[in-house]
Amino acid sequence: MSATVKPGKGTEENTGAAESVAARGRRTGAARRVTVVRTRGGRSVRLDVPAVVAGLVLLAVALAAGIALIGSGDYPMTPAEVITTLTGGGDAGQEFIVQDLRLPRVLVGLLVGAAFGIAGAVFQTVSRNPLGSPDVLGFAQGSSVGALVAIVYFQAGTLAVAAGAVVGGVLTGLVIFVLAWKRGVHGYRFVLVGIGASAMLYAMVLYLLTKANIVEATRATTWMTGSLNGRDWDQFGPLAAVCAVLVPLLLCYGRPLRMLEMGDDAASALGVRVERVRIVVLLAAVVLVAAATAAAGPISFVALTAPQLARRLSLPRFLKGAGRGAPLPGPNLLLSALMGAALLVTADWSAQRLFGADQLPVGVLTGVLGGGYLLWLLATERRAGRI
Repeated sequence: MSATVKPGKGTEENTGAAESVAARGRRTGAARRVTVVRTRGGRSVRLDVPAVVAGLVLLAVALAAGIALIGSGDYPMTPAEVITTLTGGGDAGQEFIVQDLRLPRVLVGLLVGAAFGIAGAVFQTVSRNPLGSPDVLGFAQGSSVGALVAIVYFQAGTLAVAAGAVVGGVLTGLVIFVLAWKRGVHGYRFVLVGIGASAMLYAMVLYLLTKANIVEATRATTWMTGSLNGRDWDQFGPLAAVCAVLVPLLLCYGRPLRMLEMGDDAASALGVRVERVRIVVLLAAVVLVAAATAAAGPISFVALTAPQLARRLSLPRFLKGAGRGAPLPGPNLLLSALMGAALLVTADWSAQRLFGADQLPVGVLTGVLGGGYLLWLLATERRAGRI
């Protein structure tokens, strides 16, 4: 059964909040098409049809790009050979190449992209700003400082560098959160503090590079570029454990985050404990960003672009009157995670295939494409009068 979401009846505050949501939906120029599925127990589950279709498409794209990436390299394999090997039908050489060399890289790429995507959606929702991304707010730079300290001063190995990146990212998040706190954390103050912290941390990165010898500086610069080269099961295990805990936690907070977009007063009137929700989701997002950065380096702009593209992809353009280019309200956490995974794996495949023998680290390609997207986003926000 299909239905269009309408504002419900209730207290005066609830009615005002619902009218706010309806007004926002009219501004986007589209209604959400919802299918109600009734279970045997008598409960009803609402499915957002455009979002479900978009999620399935993104999942298919991510899996297809992953299979293509496994088949790429000095020993090319067809998609059929990759699938046969993954299901246990390949020869010994193919199993070694797929299981030990290429599959861990693809799985790390999928998890890193998903972590950046869902964390970016959380930051943008809490800050109520499309520029509220870990790239802009200094969290990636904080992880870089932690990793560089481990490289320059302790000549640390891979595991210690990853631990330094996690510690640096988490400490940066806590400092930004404390500095932005004033009877709660509010969007623009959070963004401004994060931008200031980003500039200071970038200066620290440059200072650490000047203190390093040529070998350490080369290693640090390679790590800061962001790459999936050489990723193996050692990076996959810890990142998978973090994602297995924090991604479901954030998905459980999807409804409170959607209410936060209506404003603190409306969310409180609807029973949301505003500051508690902010603290939980921000801490979870910070740890996700730190873990993903530790696994693959500070890959640029995935966290910025994935949530915005996910919102536009879920816009039901086939509905009558659907607005062109207008993003839908709501955090769209799962879609952002799938979009991030698809973006990163596709970018890594492109970096290997489009430049011949000169294979680029994926962070270079995402930086170029993401920088162009950021300029377009700034121009769009300026024309809309929001900046």
